[in-house]
Amino acid sequence: MSTLPQCPSCSSEFTYEDGEMYICPECANEWSKLTTADDGADQKSDVLDSNGNILRDGDTVTVIKDLKIKGSSSVVKVGTKVKNIRLVEGDHDIDCKIDGIGAMQLKSIFVKKM
Repeated sequence: MSTLPQCPSCSSEFTYEDGEMYICPECANEWSKLTTADDGADQKSDVLDSNGNILRDGDTVTVIKDLKIKGSSSVVKVGTKVKNIRLVEGDHDIDCKIDGIGAMQLKSIFVKKM
């Protein structure tokens, strides 16, 4: 008898395989077999830009959308180049310093890697 992993969402033991995925019939959760292979290791998910490229600390990115700055009348314009980013955990994935504006946090979905 094969030992399939329990569902990470609902802990159901009735999971099954479908190609490269595991599926839970009780909560409809799907997850990759690759994710399960690293159960013992610390899992730090990759941060992706708007095009699906993996971002790393120190990368240079470009803003793809005008971003209003909360509590200010300033705007980060499309095409603004942001150098030497730092990846962080949380809602906003990127800590950076933008020339003329200062320290900011950005979401990775609003930038593309250069």
